[in-house]
Amino acid sequence: MSPRAASRLTSLGFREVYDYVAGEADWFASGLAREGRDAAIPRVGDVARGDVPTCRLTDLVGDVQVRVRTAGWDICLVVNDECVVLGRIRAPALAADSTVPVEQVMEAGPTTVRPDARLADVAHRMHDKNTHSVVVTTSDGRLVGLIRRDDVGRTL
Repeated sequence: MSPRAASRLTSLGFREVYDYVAGEADWFASGLAREGRDAAIPRVGDVARGDVPTCRLTDLVGDVQVRVRTAGWDICLVVNDECVVLGRIRAPALAADSTVPVEQVMEAGPTTVRPDARLADVAHRMHDKNTHSVVVTTSDGRLVGLIRRDDVGRTL
């Protein structure tokens, strides 16, 4: 809303008025409520799995391997203290020397999509590129989760 609209609402007695300037796409990407004619269209954020294992650059591969397998996954996302995605470790890299830091075996800068992306569009891209999973982040790179092709198929 514009500063003028926010000011007018305040003058009408509303106490909690926010000037949200990032835009509709960022609003949707943050997982906030949708309405209108496109509200029913399935979005990536609707199926993103937030339970994907995470680790830090300095974690040892052996420790991460145990966590990932215990959680029932075959992938781990490398994040910093603010949960910004820095990389990804897939199953083959988890078989590396257990005393090696994650930073040495991770794939840096994985491709990401935003939670507000239309699920059907991302599903087509995943199929075309033969990708089994995609990392989902906010516009500032913070982890939302991971979508898997089989989860997408069940939703669509």
